[in-house]
Amino acid sequence: MSKLKELRDQRGKLVHDARELLNKAEAEKRSLNEAESRSYDELMGKVADIGATVEREEKLVEAERSAAADVARGIDSATGEARGKSVDPEVELRTKAFTKLIISGARSLNDAEVRALQADSDTAGGFVVAPEQFVAGLIKNIDDMVFIRQRATKFSIPTAASLGAASLAADPADADWTTELATGNEDGDMSFGKRALNPHPVAKRLKVSNKFLRMAAGAEGIVRSRLAYKFGITQEKAFLTGSGVNQPLGLFTASADGVTTARDVSTGNTATSVTFDGLMEAKYSLKGGYWNRADWMFHRDAVKQIAKLKDGDGQYMWRESVRAGEPDTLLGRPMMMSEYAPNTFTTGLYVGILGDFSNYWIADALDFQIQVLKELYAETDQTGFIGRLACDGMPTLAEAFSRVKLG
Repeated sequence: MSKLKELRDQRGKLVHDARELLNKAEAEKRSLNEAESRSYDELMGKVADIGATVEREEKLVEAERSAAADVARGIDSATGEARGKSVDPEVELRTKAFTKLIISGARSLNDAEVRALQADSDTAGGFVVAPEQFVAGLIKNIDDMVFIRQRATKFSIPTAASLGAASLAADPADADWTTELATGNEDGDMSFGKRALNPHPVAKRLKVSNKFLRMAAGAEGIVRSRLAYKFGITQEKAFLTGSGVNQPLGLFTASADGVTTARDVSTGNTATSVTFDGLMEAKYSLKGGYWNRADWMFHRDAVKQIAKLKDGDGQYMWRESVRAGEPDTLLGRPMMMSEYAPNTFTTGLYVGILGDFSNYWIADALDFQIQVLKELYAETDQTGFIGRLACDGMPTLAEAFSRVKLG
């Protein structure tokens, strides 16, 4: 914890120094000069780097705390099984066979191990079933590495082709004040539409040195983590800026099926930057009922601009986190900083969003497979691994979001 406190103190000092530059220029009624601008950008870059380090350290502390709790409860953290509890022989055989396949190749497997790895008709194509903890670990890693998936509403549809949900297309008018025997005006019909999510295939191939696979302890876990990283960032990009054509529909993609242009807020912003007035307009374009669960999301380049803004009382709008587990805040709401949020500051483009991200839905087809390519890269003494899954995502309630747009 002392390391985390030291990191937060360093970050607070950097923020203080950056604000001193702004305060000095403001007191002299001028803009930052070239040298001060360079210093400010350098300080804010360090603020972002330390913020990312703090987040990683907090996750590590939480993981260590969870592992310690498992030990106290008598649970083996490697397998998730209670110590002393009998292990399913079939699962144990499949796990050992999969590890043996990765390290030594298919020819090292005996008949029982080959049968343990068979997966229906896919065996003709070279597919194998990964151990259960491999698949569960991959899904968990994806959740940890992306913002939208952590906050979205997720559905598992392992056997269905799509996920459909009814949506209210037309609401009837408000009730009428009337007499005892009257029934009010018949001036509106309630109608319904449907939002459908159809999981799209996602795939990634990795090539790994056979020497590494033979010699490295935990080689299977390293392959898993790299696949998790590649799948995680691919999904995050699509959840934010995807076109909706054979991929998820992004929050920053204007669409009648997702967040419409009616939810764009540019009032108060300039052609190249966000302003105090523009952010206030964005917040108050969102109904109060969404505020308790709403988060901001910006690229760090936008955060660098926002960190300079003050309210009418001379107080900075952006407040850096000073306590463990608490995010930075903007106008009283948590703020996420994503490398995949838009960061081109030109007239008419999106640069941020405020919303209740539980209204972004994700449908996962959890039929995850690993294809092991032992012979294809034999000349370079490598083994290939192809990971596959299928998912879809889309915003399901436009009014739950307010998109920040430049003027």
